[in-house]
Amino acid sequence: MTARFGHTELPEKQERILRKAVRLEWMTIGFLAVTTTLVLLVMGNSQAMKAAWIEDMLSFAPPLAFLLAVRIAARPPTAGYPYGYHRATGVGHLVAAVALCTMGGFLLIDSGLGLLKAEHPPIGAVQLFGQSIWLGWLMMAVMAITAVPPVLLGRAKMKLARELHNKVLYADADMNRADWVTAVGTIIGVAGIGIGLWWADAAAALFIATGILRDGYRNMRAAITDLMDTRAMTYDDAEPHPLIGQLDDHLRSLPWVQEAGSRVRDQGHVFHVESFIVPRGGQVPSLAVLERTRDECRGLDWKVQDIVLVPVAELPAEMGGAGQRHQSETNR
Repeated sequence: MTARFGHTELPEKQERILRKAVRLEWMTIGFLAVTTTLVLLVMGNSQAMKAAWIEDMLSFAPPLAFLLAVRIAARPPTAGYPYGYHRATGVGHLVAAVALCTMGGFLLIDSGLGLLKAEHPPIGAVQLFGQSIWLGWLMMAVMAITAVPPVLLGRAKMKLARELHNKVLYADADMNRADWVTAVGTIIGVAGIGIGLWWADAAAALFIATGILRDGYRNMRAAITDLMDTRAMTYDDAEPHPLIGQLDDHLRSLPWVQEAGSRVRDQGHVFHVESFIVPRGGQVPSLAVLERTRDECRGLDWKVQDIVLVPVAELPAEMGGAGQRHQSETNR
């Protein structure tokens, strides 16, 4: 069955990538189910282990948000939702980011209070195969075992996020790639308790909480700006999406176009484009010419789901029109 985002049919390459991304997210959920159980079983009274367990629990949010958003975004547009359901991706991104910020802030306060109160977390021993073993060894073993798979999953997802232009998948991949830092920090904290450094556990928890809060803030900022219809950016929000320039360059290359500028909104997976065109000689093109131009623009990239061509006498101010030039002259 052909994969779709609304009424946008994915190219064969992107369809394969989407299916692979879905499989990776289900693998991630399965892995997290195992790791959260293991960490819970050996958590004891360690603040660092509690922070690591909470981070693992929060790690369920991005893959679940991705899987849900993919299903919702596949629905075709309706009279009630004429732009389709692509914004489900942005909503999922925001929900996951808010969860990260909330728990990161809670852990930061909780761990900070533990450090200020000079709490000495006890780590006892357990009976295993008839032998008494310090629980700290089990804690460090679990964290070492669970450190590598998320990094590998994150690297695999990162490549797919670029091809699908999916920011939820990118956020998930970015968190996965950094999970080894949490594991190492937890191991150091537990080892610190073992050698008598009571503050090492709380310090490691603070380190983990800071990382969670940083991830949450960065993703929340990106999700909010996307929902506010900021200019379409690349999947990692590093720069304006190059497709904007490609669209304008194509339009300007047409013989009947004097000037052109586009407003491009990121709908989640696909773009909604409004291209303003100043016709050469003031002659409005025929309907056939506009339809052909629209098809050419949609053919530039599968992400151009909807494009509206608007013939105008001059470009809007935000695209370098007369209004912007007048404002610049006034400011000088």
